[in-house]
Amino acid sequence: MAATKRIVVIGARGRAGSAAVAEAVARGHEVTAVVRDPAGYEAPADVTVRAGDITDPATLAAAVSGQDAVIAAVYDAASDPAVFLPAAAQGLAEVVRSARLVWVGLAALLPDATGTPLMDTFEYPQEYRSFYLSHLAALDVLRASGLGWVAISPSGDFDHGGAPTGGYQLAPGDAAARITYADHAIALVDEAVDASHHQTHLGVVAQA
Repeated sequence: MAATKRIVVIGARGRAGSAAVAEAVARGHEVTAVVRDPAGYEAPADVTVRAGDITDPATLAAAVSGQDAVIAAVYDAASDPAVFLPAAAQGLAEVVRSARLVWVGLAALLPDATGTPLMDTFEYPQEYRSFYLSHLAALDVLRASGLGWVAISPSGDFDHGGAPTGGYQLAPGDAAARITYADHAIALVDEAVDASHHQTHLGVVAQA
């Protein structure tokens, strides 16, 4: 059995974050869930809940202190993503030290089988390009940080209604590919625990 790890999930209230919390708990790890407002947040048993804001260095530093891994599944619908996402990455770069950082990325940035980023392919929707570029700016912050990080996203998109397969496969960008939040969470926790990939963006699809 793998050694128990101390894992903090930032953005634990969201769909990707809550799935990561559930997966880490199911494997017996010590989990801290970080949310902006703990009121009304129903955490699984044995999960430590902390109030924290990824744009607030003081609360962020306290939340990640002493952790083995940090899973960041962050989003703020009320903020400009061009400001929020790079700031979130910069905040992590400033306070994460020896912990493994697993960032929930965006499929649009993944290269497809020809090596072309999905967002630059002919049929990919361009009305959200500014959002894609906001995620790219955040990845650029991580690339310059020197941290031990990995980004993981669906190769295409999340499957919101399908049943989990219990696993995943690495795959290039493919707009038609799908994976459930639960299966994506397996990949997040695998990388948090085993650190098999370094300073790269991985795409994952449902296990065949």
